[in-house]
Amino acid sequence: MTMIAIHDSSESSTSPFVDGIVDEAVRQAEERGWRAVRLSEVARGLGLPMSVVLERFRDMDDVANAWFQRGWRAMLADKPDTFDDWPERVRIEHCLLAWFGAFGAHRRVTVEMLRTKAHLPHLHTWVPMVFDLSRTVQWLREAARLEARYGTRRAQLEEIALTQLFMAALAVWSIDTSEGQRHTRRFVERQLKLGESCMKWVPGAAKRRERHADAQL
Repeated sequence: MTMIAIHDSSESSTSPFVDGIVDEAVRQAEERGWRAVRLSEVARGLGLPMSVVLERFRDMDDVANAWFQRGWRAMLADKPDTFDDWPERVRIEHCLLAWFGAFGAHRRVTVEMLRTKAHLPHLHTWVPMVFDLSRTVQWLREAARLEARYGTRRAQLEEIALTQLFMAALAVWSIDTSEGQRHTRRFVERQLKLGESCMKWVPGAAKRRERHADAQL
């Protein structure tokens, strides 16, 4: 039985206390599936009182939310020093693949979490998923350091395009058993190259290309 400290019952989503519970839940899910995991069994597996676990997690959906925050953190992680000089397409690819990479070792369980959240009778989970998807796309734009200001025409088009890309890539990734998620990487690369050729006609794109060219001089 694994024992972890119980003194940290804060709302922090990055504390060892929270990470320990999430890791144990995923470990149990790898053995018997996400829907079969119970919060009480997670507490028992860690040698924790259930009352302590409940101070942070109301149910397994809360655990899943903490798990998916790791994807946001992966997208927002420190970037290479030359990141700002990369084309927007490459920056988006880097950040989007960081999200998928964060869950690559537990792809099956991650997909099970998403399916459980999207189960139609579970209004309390699939309705918030819509907002979480929007938030994920917003963080993706932030992580990729896209220049268009929030609310502008270009930003709105980017959000629509990135939402479609994310959902399409998620469908590919959910069944991707290739080494290093190779199929997903190729799909994202192809779609972004196609999107880049379309977005160049959006107002303001010419000035952005000029600024990028000047930066290379």
